[in-house]
Amino acid sequence: MGRVTTADRRSALRTGAGLAVAGTLAAGCSTSGPARSAELRPGQSSARPAPTEHSAAPGPRRFPGLPAQITHSPRGRPEVALTFHGQGDPATAVALLETAERAHARITVLAVGSWLDEHPDLARRVLDGGHEIGNHTLNHRAVNAMSEAEAAAEINGCADRLHRLTGSIGSFFRPSQAKEASPLVERLARSAGYPHVLSYDVDSLDYTSPGPEAVVRTVGGLVRPGSVVSLHFGYADTVAALPALLDLLARRGLRAVTTTELLT
Repeated sequence: MGRVTTADRRSALRTGAGLAVAGTLAAGCSTSGPARSAELRPGQSSARPAPTEHSAAPGPRRFPGLPAQITHSPRGRPEVALTFHGQGDPATAVALLETAERAHARITVLAVGSWLDEHPDLARRVLDGGHEIGNHTLNHRAVNAMSEAEAAAEINGCADRLHRLTGSIGSFFRPSQAKEASPLVERLARSAGYPHVLSYDVDSLDYTSPGPEAVVRTVGGLVRPGSVVSLHFGYADTVAALPALLDLLARRGLRAVTTTELLT
């Protein structure tokens, strides 16, 4: 069998992503949808029937020495975390997962709870691919602008859905429509069981649909060892950009790992 070259690898990745994008419309991160609230807090196990068939997914971890809101890793290793806001057309989600897996990359998906209600199989699909999953609120509304009760319902509602589908509340919490959590939302996330809020130091701006080349250029100009990169499901540009983005990271000697791996 002949040796697989870098050019062959790039071609295979781009071909797979191109087939996945065909017929896929960019759905984006929607802030609409029916509001749902959690009746019990994540700490109340009676609200969470145990999942069947699979062992529980990893839950949140405390990383001593790291701040309550994490933007990047201080470890200095040649690794980065590609984190995806989980919402939008499930076809783009599957395409992104498959592209990452072909490149032996691992990602972190911060899922919207109402999206999981519509596509419950995707929670386990993320985990089965070796990736990790976390909480991006229930309805993807502006959580920092909410009352305490509303914000708690957004955090706990998504946590409950994750627990029902995966056996844990997910590895991390990320606020919706905000890079960082307000002090109130940070406190509520901690009460829900998340020792850290996951922010990021690289914003790909893929949600503006600037074209795949622009997504790669933006990330390439900012990424460094230890970076946490913000990306999104639901955008065809992101699917098209991912093979070239993974190639760029590989050329710089950077591995795409889960956020837990990055911080451990």
